[in-house]
Amino acid sequence: MRSSVLEVSTSPDGSVVIQPHGSVGLDVAVELRQLLVHTVRRVRPLRLIVDLADVPELDPINLGSVAAACGLGDDLQVAVFVDNPNGRLAEQLAAAGVPAQRVRGH
Repeated sequence: MRSSVLEVSTSPDGSVVIQPHGSVGLDVAVELRQLLVHTVRRVRPLRLIVDLADVPELDPINLGSVAAACGLGDDLQVAVFVDNPNGRLAEQLAAAGVPAQRVRGH
């Protein structure tokens, strides 16, 4: 399994963008979950974008964390979007309960 890196940036419109790179497995599960929850609950941007353009696969724990972040964002009025998943990830996100309107660019 390749190692994964999580990059965080803020776009000019104030959106927070989280960009994982590589296969996202159990080795970063806690870090990704904490980053998602912290961003939604404490930073509270208008939008949180999880950009999966450079992610070939997400393990089930991280897939669930991304899906849960969408629900948490709804509760706290933070729009959470998942951008650029590959076809397989888009299907897995839908199966995990991520609404289709939250998945962009697949």
